[in-house]
Amino acid sequence: MAKLVDVIEAMIKELLEENNGSATISRSVLAEQANCVPSQITYVLSTRFSTGNGYIVESRRGGGGQITISQIKPVSSDDYLRSLIVATQDSLTQQEAKILLTNAVEVGAIKPREATSIMAAVSDRSLAKVDTDIRSQVRADIFKNALAGLMI
Repeated sequence: MAKLVDVIEAMIKELLEENNGSATISRSVLAEQANCVPSQITYVLSTRFSTGNGYIVESRRGGGGQITISQIKPVSSDDYLRSLIVATQDSLTQQEAKILLTNAVEVGAIKPREATSIMAAVSDRSLAKVDTDIRSQVRADIFKNALAGLMI
């Protein structure tokens, strides 16, 4: 059974696909459809639909919590990778790296095999001997450099 965040993400992506990459939704209506609380919708939007993941989310207060989500259409793969490098903070969790790589594959910026290779390089298993205090920073550096290497 899929996790609730995956279900909500799939629902939003389906809406975006049906509406040519842009959709206005009500947080409460979507929460009702997903059988969850609105704060879980907010969590999914902030973790799965950020600018770094290729989306612009505009929230309107009042009026049922309307949210407009637009998918960013990059001009080229290099432009997408460049924006991903810039958007990646100084630290990166394994889960965040996985989401970013999955999105890069979905938009066609990288091939699945490239994503798998980068994921292997930034995984907790690969970084097991790196001190946990700096592991996320090291992961972010490797991630950014691997993406930069794909742009050569």
